[in-house]
Amino acid sequence: MSSAVSRPSAASSPEALAHFESLLAYETDCWDVHHAITHGRQDFVLLDVRGEESWKKGHIMTSVSLPHARISEETLSAYPPDTLFVVYCAGPHCNATEKAAIKLARLGRPVKKMIGGVCGWIDEGFTLETTNA
Repeated sequence: MSSAVSRPSAASSPEALAHFESLLAYETDCWDVHHAITHGRQDFVLLDVRGEESWKKGHIMTSVSLPHARISEETLSAYPPDTLFVVYCAGPHCNATEKAAIKLARLGRPVKKMIGGVCGWIDEGFTLETTNA
């Protein structure tokens, strides 16, 4: 008797390899972002795509608040066209990263999603900054 895990069958090794390698072109994780920031290797702009009030209550160091609804050519005009944007939101229960990534991709901008968002960041034991405004 097979389980729900083994139904359907796993992909072939070449298919699995292609799939999992391709994920890294679209996603990064909290640990890699934190490592880049804290070791002077931040070669991307970290965008917090939640609402501004959420950003003020707690955000990742070096992040820029740009709610997904406000992403446009105009709001990105200060960044060179080849700037890599890494987007994050509240976490797995939020789809603001997908909305932001779609907008950035439509504007021809390189983009990756930081999986886990704020929830993942906190789960890794990293801290958030707050802004009083």
